[in-house]
Amino acid sequence: MGTDNLFHKNKARLQRKLATRSAKQHILIVCEGEKTEPNYFKSFPVSSAEVTILGDGFNTKSLITFAKKKAQEAKQNKVPYDQVWCVFDKDSFTKEQFNTAIQMADSYGFKTAYSNEAFELWYVLHFEYFTAGINRKKYIEKLSSALGKKYKKNSTEMYDILLTNQNDAIKNAEKLLQLHEELNPSDMIPSTTVHLLVEELNKLIK
Repeated sequence: MGTDNLFHKNKARLQRKLATRSAKQHILIVCEGEKTEPNYFKSFPVSSAEVTILGDGFNTKSLITFAKKKAQEAKQNKVPYDQVWCVFDKDSFTKEQFNTAIQMADSYGFKTAYSNEAFELWYVLHFEYFTAGINRKKYIEKLSSALGKKYKKNSTEMYDILLTNQNDAIKNAEKLLQLHEELNPSDMIPSTTVHLLVEELNKLIK
């Protein structure tokens, strides 16, 4: 093979690689929690997208503002995000703070994976469907009972532990949203939209 032909063949191969790389979605996930949520989402074996996961300790409205800043920086650097997800809990925040955060995210074109009241609700839904409004402590008690051992917050193993029951959790989360569909998010107790982000990440696993 001549030198020119080899050069053109290598160039074409490089162009195909670059095209494939640029075709990948760029997704940003910003989490209120610094470890629990990031550790869970980082465990998804996503291969067909570039996923950036940040856990910086911001909450509700400040988290949305942080996500907006990161999205603007990416756009300025010519690598805009195709999707931006904000992950946060209701916890002790006011109804106004919680609802406004969701509205802010929507106005910026961001998606929310919220939990009312705590992220651990998503974990518990892998084992049971329930409609009682309980606090984080009770979620942890339920989860520890279901796991047969004390639940360790910030664990890096929860994705693998829960994977076989993931479809059940998605169905249970959907049922809760349908149950509360006439209410504002702050009054949807309990409820979560974490399953929407989970389903999106599942699409990107090959």
